[in-house]
Amino acid sequence: MKILIRLPNWLGDVVMSTAFVAAVKQLYPDAVVDVIIKKELSGIASLIPGLNKIHVFSKQDFKGLPGVYRFGKQLRSENYDIFFTLPSSISSAVMGWATKAKQRVGFGEEGGLFLLTKRCKRPLNVHRVDEYLAILKQFTGKAIEHTQVALIVSDATKNNRVLINFNSEAESRRMPLDKGRHLVNLLTNAYSNTTFTFIGSPKESDYVNQVISSAENADRLENYTGKTDLPGLSDLMAGCKAILTTDSGPAHLANAVGAPTIVLFGAGNEHNTAPYNKYDLTIIRYGKLECEPCVRNTCKLYGIPKCMELLDDIKIINALNLYLPHA
Repeated sequence: MKILIRLPNWLGDVVMSTAFVAAVKQLYPDAVVDVIIKKELSGIASLIPGLNKIHVFSKQDFKGLPGVYRFGKQLRSENYDIFFTLPSSISSAVMGWATKAKQRVGFGEEGGLFLLTKRCKRPLNVHRVDEYLAILKQFTGKAIEHTQVALIVSDATKNNRVLINFNSEAESRRMPLDKGRHLVNLLTNAYSNTTFTFIGSPKESDYVNQVISSAENADRLENYTGKTDLPGLSDLMAGCKAILTTDSGPAHLANAVGAPTIVLFGAGNEHNTAPYNKYDLTIIRYGKLECEPCVRNTCKLYGIPKCMELLDDIKIINALNLYLPHA
């Protein structure tokens, strides 16, 4: 049997989808499993256990629905038996239809209703991982055991770093500049023998530079923003003491490679999108505002996300104390 999985379009969602891939391998142990992944995230696919082929999809090279159809048509010679789509978009349904896979399975909520052979019902109020697994459960009628997200780590050399990710695609989940500067000074003064390493994508460099530009104890700060690819970042995470991060893709990446992960929540619902593995995971939220949690990308009420600005310093220090010499 040959199975093709259309992976999600965001880093955190791709990491969460590794539980789905593992479950497919569990229920179809003799199947060949291939995936389709967005070009910008293709580096992470090599870290997902159990894959055969990785088909890289570029929106720039295959524009619009006609491009999506052409991309899917190129895969017809693979003769896939099942196509699972984790995104519920019309474009993903068109892609699967174009492959002529015998069975095409997904939620089909954005117009792909008639392009799928099995349309699944999305469960409410469950974690994103369990949403994905619901597709497989409804299609097979079988239970799935031992669910977790996991990535392959090639080099887990231990280091004395605490990684910091204050970035997020959504402004409402990004650390406000003044709060970020305050936390940097707080941490470097509290942990005098620890190196704090900032991570992020190239487009986040300006923001990180603003956070650390006037920091105290600058000799114990490193800026790796834009300097690592996804496999390299995964290795860095696997060897670190801990990672302090906003609700973002790197939070899920760290959790999947087994790094102690402390997640600072602003917007977003941790019951739906927090890192999935519970071991060495700490969630910190202010939790006293009537608007919490919201799912907006910008804070309409306060401008700067007050839920991030009011995060408790003591809770952050106490969380890090589990992994570092006490302050």
